[in-house]
Amino acid sequence: MAKNKFHDGPGPSQRQLRVAELIRRTLSDVLARGDVHDPDLNRLSITVGEVRTSPDLKIATAYVLPLGGRGQEDVLKLLARNKGELRRAISKKLALKYAPDLRFQLDETFDRMDDTRRILAQDAVRRDLDE
Repeated sequence: MAKNKFHDGPGPSQRQLRVAELIRRTLSDVLARGDVHDPDLNRLSITVGEVRTSPDLKIATAYVLPLGGRGQEDVLKLLARNKGELRRAISKKLALKYAPDLRFQLDETFDRMDDTRRILAQDAVRRDLDE
């Protein structure tokens, strides 16, 4: 089977997608309720936009963004500092064989959407679209 030059292999399996969404919801709930014993982290509102898991489900990468977009680097440091407690909370709520190792990255989809809106609002682009 020939590989598509725009896509590196098959996409995630249904199991990966299902587990990733369960982790996303659980992580969001834990952060929203302030179940972590870190007042610095509990003080923040953090959006978990997406979670992606490795094929073996042992690594989960959460794409996060603090409310308002400010303090992004601080949020990543706080989440990394509390990774063990967050991992335990997720494993307690989900019946998985292994608790996935959590990794955190900034969710840049909102920035890309803003860039796309800005491009589409340009006069030259609107003129081309109208034709």
